[in-house]
Amino acid sequence: MLLAIAVDTFWDHIRFFVCAGGAIPVIPGDNSDYVEGESRYIWMPDGDGVPHLVDLQEPIDYSLLNDPTRNGANNAYWLFTRQNQNNAQILVNGNANSVWNSNFAAWRQLKVIVHGWNSNGNSNINPLITSAFLAIGDFNVIVVDWRALANSNYVTAANGVPSVGQFLGNFLTWLINLTGSNWNNVHLVGFSLGAHVVGNAGRQTGGRPVRVTGLDPAGPLWGGNSNALNGQAGTYVECIHTDGGLLGINDPICLSNFYPNGGRNAQPGCWVSTCSHSRAYEFFASSVRTNHFVGRQCSNLSQANSNSCSGGSLNMGNAILSKRGNGLFALSTGNSWPF
Repeated sequence: MLLAIAVDTFWDHIRFFVCAGGAIPVIPGDNSDYVEGESRYIWMPDGDGVPHLVDLQEPIDYSLLNDPTRNGANNAYWLFTRQNQNNAQILVNGNANSVWNSNFAAWRQLKVIVHGWNSNGNSNINPLITSAFLAIGDFNVIVVDWRALANSNYVTAANGVPSVGQFLGNFLTWLINLTGSNWNNVHLVGFSLGAHVVGNAGRQTGGRPVRVTGLDPAGPLWGGNSNALNGQAGTYVECIHTDGGLLGINDPICLSNFYPNGGRNAQPGCWVSTCSHSRAYEFFASSVRTNHFVGRQCSNLSQANSNSCSGGSLNMGNAILSKRGNGLFALSTGNSWPF
């Protein structure tokens, strides 16, 4: 009897959600039934890769967006160098002593890493990419922790992205001016919502960063969004698409757009879409260390998505600031590190 009641209650909830705007995907991480622009629910990974069910029609929490302790004004900037590879030094916008008392050196290249939704400065992307950068060069690496807003519901976090990016852009402008650094040494890297953050940051500075890399820029709520990452964010803007049409944008929104294994779910070695999304930052970290991914230029998006391109070559990812390119590129990878 109790089992019957429980089953009936379960299906009552399912019927409610179906009536409220579409069926709920019940298998964690499975977005195979998601339809871009139509589905209400989608599984998204947190900073540790754990899938969470997201309601794309959840109301915006304006109290968070307007709270100075939660919006972009509360970004935290964690500096890592070869002198402090595992212990962050906190740089505070407007506090010159926080810079002078740190290991920041104006002559070094500056790499800036921005996480995505439901993440923080300790999430997987940050140590993975930070350690890759510091393994190959003596860089300043700044990890941007915007957890105060990123850990709100997805719709609220997405709407807060422009503010987070604008505050980041203002911080970088202050830092460059304070230290006499060079914009031609600045490389911004963002994953998912973080890709749109660095897009806004780059545009806030007038497109002065010499390189901007978007790692599977977030797709839900971002199609046709004027606040999305685009080619105006820096001198050279690159996207690596790994879950296009689901958690990532499939459209070629950057100057150079790479579609490893077709740029869509399922990436080799992945069984759920949330894994394919995270492959973008794993591919990038590997490319920084080894620079072994070679894309071939495509004639159109359909060719890129089918991974059937044979045009000119351009390496995907890496840390090279002089890198330039334009167009769509496809390539194949392995199914496990270093891919």
